[in-house]
Amino acid sequence: MSPALIPFDIEGRAPERGAPAPERLISGNPTSRTWNLYTAPDGKFFSGIWESDPGAWRIEYTEHEFCRILEGVSRITPEGGNPVTVKAGDAFAIPAGFRGIWEVVERTRKHYAIYEA
Repeated sequence: MSPALIPFDIEGRAPERGAPAPERLISGNPTSRTWNLYTAPDGKFFSGIWESDPGAWRIEYTEHEFCRILEGVSRITPEGGNPVTVKAGDAFAIPAGFRGIWEVVERTRKHYAIYEA
């Protein structure tokens, strides 16, 4: 029998709450909510929905991530590069090794798909 499709429905599901580590925080008091809706049996691939309140923090990716912004506005600034504003409807990938700053300008919600090699 084939595995079932995994619906991305968060209705009635409690999110995991989080915040950037204090040493990474740049501004604001961003709190996040994550609904991890699927994890592969080997634990290397997972996906779901993430949202955060405004604020800015340093990011260092050890994983590869695909994102599609569902709501809000964020600004991602690569280390040594120019800021990129992402908003509802935008889709992009962040490769492992990426470093920079993630700033949530307006509460942002995204679909994510992460692969950890």
